[in-house]
Amino acid sequence: MSKSIEEILAACDHTLLRPDATWDEIRELCDDAVRFNTASVCIPPCYVKRAKDYLGFRKKICTVIGFPNGTSTTPVKVFETENALEFGADEIDMVINIGKLKAHEYDRVMAEIKAVKSVCGSHILKVIIETCLLTEEEKAIMCGIVTEVGADYIKTSTGFSTGGATVYDIALFKEHLGPNVKIKAAGGITTLEDAETFLELGADRLGTSRIVKLVKEAEERKILKEES
Repeated sequence: MSKSIEEILAACDHTLLRPDATWDEIRELCDDAVRFNTASVCIPPCYVKRAKDYLGFRKKICTVIGFPNGTSTTPVKVFETENALEFGADEIDMVINIGKLKAHEYDRVMAEIKAVKSVCGSHILKVIIETCLLTEEEKAIMCGIVTEVGADYIKTSTGFSTGGATVYDIALFKEHLGPNVKIKAAGGITTLEDAETFLELGADRLGTSRIVKLVKEAEERKILKEES
C-alpha cells in the first residue's frame, strides 16, 4: 500500500447512521475515533449534544441534514443545521433535493445550499448529491453548483440508496469541480484497498464505518497470534 493505515484513518469520517443505533454504539464509535485518530465521527443529529458532552474537543463531530432523502423543506434544513451547530456539531453533511435537480430547478437547489451554507459560517459544509440516482450531466451540474455556492465538499452518497461511491464518480468530480471544493467518497467503502484507491484518485475524506473495524480486527488477530 502506498498510503499508511494512519493516513487512511485520518481521512475517515467514522460513521454510524443506522436508524436503530443506540447511545452505547455511538459512544463506542466516539472512543474508536479518538483511539484511531479519524477525521471525525459522523452521527445522527439526535446524538450530537450527548456526543459533544462526552467527547469535548477530543474529536470533531459531523452530522447529517435532510437525511437520507433530502426532501425536507429549506427552512427545516436550515433549522436542523442551526440546532446541530448549537448542540456542538463541527461539520454538516446535507442532502440536496434530488427531485428539484431532476426537474431542472437549479436555482432552487442552489438557493437551498446557500441557505444552509450561510448558517454554517466557518463550519465545514459537505453537500451530498446521491450520485447513484443522477445522470452524468446532473452530476456535472451539481459540481458547478457546489463550486459556485462555495461549499467545502461534495459528497457522493448517503449510503442509504441504491449505490455508493464509485471510481468513475470521483474522476468526474475532479474534472468538473472548482479548486475550492474537496471530495468526500461515501457508501460501499469496505476494504483498505477501496479506501486507498479513492484517496489516490483525489478524495479528501471517506465516509465509512468499516475501516476502523478492519483495523481493530487486524489488531485482535495480531494479539491472538502473539499469545498463541
